[in-house]
Amino acid sequence: MNKSSSNKCSYKYEDYRETADWLLSHTEQRPKVAIICGSGLGGLADLLDNKTVFPYKDIPCFPNSTVQGHASQLVFGELQGKQCVCMQGRFHFYEGYNIATVTYPVRVFFLLGVETLIVTNAAGGLNPNFKVGDIMLIKDHINMPGFAGQNPLCGHNDERFGVRFPCMSDAYDKDLSILAKETAEEQGCSSFIQQGVYCMVAGPNFETIAECRALQKLGADAVGMSTVPEVVVARHCGLRVFGLSLITNKVVTDYDSLEKANHEEVLDTTRMRTQDLQRLISNLLAKM
Repeated sequence: MNKSSSNKCSYKYEDYRETADWLLSHTEQRPKVAIICGSGLGGLADLLDNKTVFPYKDIPCFPNSTVQGHASQLVFGELQGKQCVCMQGRFHFYEGYNIATVTYPVRVFFLLGVETLIVTNAAGGLNPNFKVGDIMLIKDHINMPGFAGQNPLCGHNDERFGVRFPCMSDAYDKDLSILAKETAEEQGCSSFIQQGVYCMVAGPNFETIAECRALQKLGADAVGMSTVPEVVVARHCGLRVFGLSLITNKVVTDYDSLEKANHEEVLDTTRMRTQDLQRLISNLLAKM
């Protein structure tokens, strides 16, 4: 029984350790790769062989996800010969979770022995050259909540996880990105592969026209409501990170436009591109 599906302001090393030890005692899998599945992308976990599934509510100290398109379970298994753990359902600010809870699983992954984190998300396209259905390899990010002081590394720093002032100029692993481009070419999907900067906003509302225009001026190519806090904590722990965004809608930047962003469009687009995205990650893992 999950004795703390909590929203604690902070967690101790012992909390993460308790969760990790419980998981290690309940599965023989020892994952080296963790995959966080974005909205509608939980099907990635279905690719795993020799699966062991843990609903979040059964894991000690673990939160629960409340968003449509998120299944709320950890799935351990093997993909392309690599031992993996898949997170079907992440945690967001807009659910009412604080930054410590949003990023809780990443430190647990580190204690499980994970070395590489793959993050996926559904995002709105800010770059006018992007099309709905494009897959954007994330080369960098803009952390808007971080600008406002919502950084998961604020507060006491535990050296067992990482240094006080970690570097973020190399947040996304360049070698993995090159490998992903090669993989995309081999599977014939280069035509809808992009690369760009992901900007995180807190949500849950979609952005105003003025906000979208401001983000474009800041150099963002896509905007979403997740991913960045997990990446910051992963890099703090020394994990390699590969991230990709599925462009599920084009942001509205014209006051005369009648288009409106909505979550159903997001889920419809993920269904359209699910197979391509799953193949890309599967084949990438085979090369790692």
